[in-house]
Amino acid sequence: MKKNHTPEDELLFLALGGSGEIGMNVNLYGCNGKWLMVDLGMTFSGGEYPGVDLVFADLEFIEDRRRDLLGIVLTHAHEDHIGAVPYFAGDLGVPLYATPFTADLVARKLEEAGLTGRVELNIIEDDHGSFDIGAFNVTYLPLAHSIAEGNALLIDTPYGRVFHTGDWKLDEDPIIGEPTTEEELREIGEEGVLALVCDSTNVFNPNPSGSEGAVHKGLMEEIASHAGKRVLVTTFASNVARLQTLGEVARETGRQVCIAGRSLDRILEVAQDNGYLEDFPTPIDFDTAMRLPRGEVLILATGGQGEPRAALARIADDNHPIELVAGDVVLFSSRQIPGNEIAIGKMQNQLAKRGITMITDRQSMIHVSGHPGRPELEALYEWLEPQVLIPVHGEMRHMAEQARLGRANGIPDNVVQSNGDIVRLAPGKPGKIAEVRSGRLVLDGDIIAPADGEAVTERRRLSNEGLVVVVLARGENPAIEAIGLPLDEDMDEFVEETQRDILKAIGKLKGRDAKDPAAVHEATRLAARRAVRRWSGKNPQVRVMMPGLGETGRD
Repeated sequence: MKKNHTPEDELLFLALGGSGEIGMNVNLYGCNGKWLMVDLGMTFSGGEYPGVDLVFADLEFIEDRRRDLLGIVLTHAHEDHIGAVPYFAGDLGVPLYATPFTADLVARKLEEAGLTGRVELNIIEDDHGSFDIGAFNVTYLPLAHSIAEGNALLIDTPYGRVFHTGDWKLDEDPIIGEPTTEEELREIGEEGVLALVCDSTNVFNPNPSGSEGAVHKGLMEEIASHAGKRVLVTTFASNVARLQTLGEVARETGRQVCIAGRSLDRILEVAQDNGYLEDFPTPIDFDTAMRLPRGEVLILATGGQGEPRAALARIADDNHPIELVAGDVVLFSSRQIPGNEIAIGKMQNQLAKRGITMITDRQSMIHVSGHPGRPELEALYEWLEPQVLIPVHGEMRHMAEQARLGRANGIPDNVVQSNGDIVRLAPGKPGKIAEVRSGRLVLDGDIIAPADGEAVTERRRLSNEGLVVVVLARGENPAIEAIGLPLDEDMDEFVEETQRDILKAIGKLKGRDAKDPAAVHEATRLAARRAVRRWSGKNPQVRVMMPGLGETGRD
């Protein structure tokens, strides 16, 4: 298998993020020596990397070929598709393309990063808007999703057409926007689709994802049933259709709307600037909300994923101007993202302890997914009749299952790939032909660093095993400090025993070793490590400092 490849006289696909994991989508299409990027997303650490919040795909492959990168096309405005733009777009130095709502959010990110005017941002104004870039012709095709202006891309190339779904679902009553119709999609299929690059997130769901219109009915019934109680609804801030629904439900149930969460404020502003939510009720402030009778306010809050600094977590902790008491109601109008279970559970336990009623989508029709279940996938296969299926946007189990589903539905070639695999789409038989470096980067403070780099690796070891520091000064007993080890009650005895072990180990050194700082250092390190393992069963990092003796080191 080749470790590198250049797209000369062929059409290639390469994922640097989002294939083998859910999040940080970064896809590349290569044609005639040039590359086109689709989406530039990020994901959240979720505690996987200590002290780190944001995680990015490693773009080394395309950074080394930036002269051959034509541009970055953004399908929609979710963070796992645009979140890395302010961190990498300036260095990549190519134009961005997006529809108005997405472009507005991206422009604000670029402004916050000081990149306004340094990154070209092209707004594709019209539904089904298209543009040429190198050998590619790109057409935006609106599809329903849990955000305004979710889009697929029809990418026309000299080798055939690629239908890149982005995140999508089928919804006959999407509340916001007008998705491309079945008839239009069938027409695209009749004209020929070489490859379908398709969202795999919900492939194990045997049912359709459900309609946003049905959520309107469910939320209306649920909120109306809690007359006289203060009701808080938490949802993904970017779900403009859900905000439209909640505004209408508030009006229909005689409640005023209070917004708790900066991301909700921002999405509301961007949506209204772009022609959405124009009849959304004027929000009231926290003080007004708290003065109203409990049954006359509907609170919309961020934080349904248990984020510790978000509004709902602070409300649950009784550390927010919005107050909930026993008998009040919290509706979770969002799905639980894998990895957030512990944080969500902790927050829900806090609410339960205070006697607050909680309703989730398992109890009431108050949420539907923005990703397609099996019936929707099968419908799209039928309409488009692709020659090749490339599952993306999922863990390996999701993508492998979608390949099986595609095969069962008559798609001739189904290619299961993962980040770093270069797949030839045409000419010839589709399949993996090379692999390139892929990996993760983290935003560690203000520095973007490798996720498997020394700093993160050491921090993980420190969090798991602790640290022992030994200071050797000439003529003095070793000074010892144990950090993050369960030795509090036995610390004095541990220190005394470890000091004896260190002095004994140094005393066994003979000849030149006895005067060699490196030998003294290693004897000290091993003695300290054996002692702490004996006392605690842990294998901490051991740092030995030898001021004036010429050696400082650590494990």
